[in-house]
Amino acid sequence: MPRAWPWVLALLAGLAGQARAQQVRVSGTISAFDSRQAIPGATVQVQRTRRGLAAGLGGEFEIDALNTDTLLFRAVGFKPRRLPLGGTGLSQLVIQVQLLRDSVRLSEVRVNGDRPDRAMINRALRNMKRPKPPVVSGAKRPPRPKPMFPVDSSAPKAPVPTLESPVSLLYEQFSRQGKERKKVRELEAADRAEKERQARAKYNKAFKDNRGYEP
Repeated sequence: MPRAWPWVLALLAGLAGQARAQQVRVSGTISAFDSRQAIPGATVQVQRTRRGLAAGLGGEFEIDALNTDTLLFRAVGFKPRRLPLGGTGLSQLVIQVQLLRDSVRLSEVRVNGDRPDRAMINRALRNMKRPKPPVVSGAKRPPRPKPMFPVDSSAPKAPVPTLESPVSLLYEQFSRQGKERKKVRELEAADRAEKERQARAKYNKAFKDNRGYEP
């Protein structure tokens, strides 16, 4: 047998395989196996080309593929299903695909009803990192204002007002303590004047003619 015969046989087999693969239009609906309800948005994909589409609101779909392809049906919450076309000789194929629900098993969740005690809360608060205030470059803190008089826990002693000390005069005139002392002095002066008037009136009662001594 000549060496070219194996290549010829392989070429003929490939041509025969291509002749058997023909295009087929597959359409139908996708629904749930247990409820028979349509699954809108389910996807249909040709595994060979990875080309696919989404089903409509009623679960309907229509896709073109080769009769040797395998279709993959998938939907959220359902197990995927593969459907080989099996080399059908039909040009159109109408099917109804039913998907099984996928049961997802959750791990065991343990709920603890114990509340944290006060010590744990305080420890957590201490461990929290407090944000530092932003540092503005080039900004300087203003100097603290200096008081005019010495600051003490007790009230400042009022200086003796003299002409040589103008600060003492200002303090006596405008400060709160100075105003209070001025008011006290005025009351004392009024009290002394009243006492003097009463003394003169009492003295003048001993004289018949008290002209010139009237209060």
